[in-house]
Amino acid sequence: MENLNELFETGMKFHGHKCPAMPMGLRAGLAAMKALGVERSQDKELRLISETGEGHAAGCFLDGLMTATGCTYGKSNIKKLYYNKMAFTLIDAKSGRSVRVSLKPEFFSNALNSPFVQQRKAGVAPQNIPAEVADPMVNNILKMPEEKFLNISTIKQVEVPQGKGVFEAYPCVKCGELTFINKLQDTAAGQVCIPCSEAK
Repeated sequence: MENLNELFETGMKFHGHKCPAMPMGLRAGLAAMKALGVERSQDKELRLISETGEGHAAGCFLDGLMTATGCTYGKSNIKKLYYNKMAFTLIDAKSGRSVRVSLKPEFFSNALNSPFVQQRKAGVAPQNIPAEVADPMVNNILKMPEEKFLNISTIKQVEVPQGKGVFEAYPCVKCGELTFINKLQDTAAGQVCIPCSEAK
């Protein structure tokens, strides 16, 4: 529980406001890691494929997932599919073992009818929702047994594409900005970056 509390505090600082969906993602990410028997990703040991979209709760859920798993856009070990589902697949990059986790439909449906979401629908910013509304929901999610709100699939084997980092960059002949070589485009004038290759 101490680790969960520490991660929740980290997630709060990262996410910026108290809401139910961030700890849902936090708990879901931890459950996926437990199912795979893996530690938080320091580099690219884990990969996460999120089925979330751009909705309010989806972004909050995803921040919880990133906090728990260490899969981040900065490390390029996370991908978003924009399915608008509260679900994701976590992959152990070394072994290829994967697990899919989703919110149970009844739990999520009840959450969407909660007083917190009613205030969000009324246009109240999440940080302005009173603590007496937000805190009980958040505390409940932090303490709830994972089987009460998460569907966790059986472990499946997937193929994990392997790639090496690119550390060589050259200037674009048009704008002069250094660009990693895997994204330079060959033209008659020389190598150009993508924006310059598309400029008219």
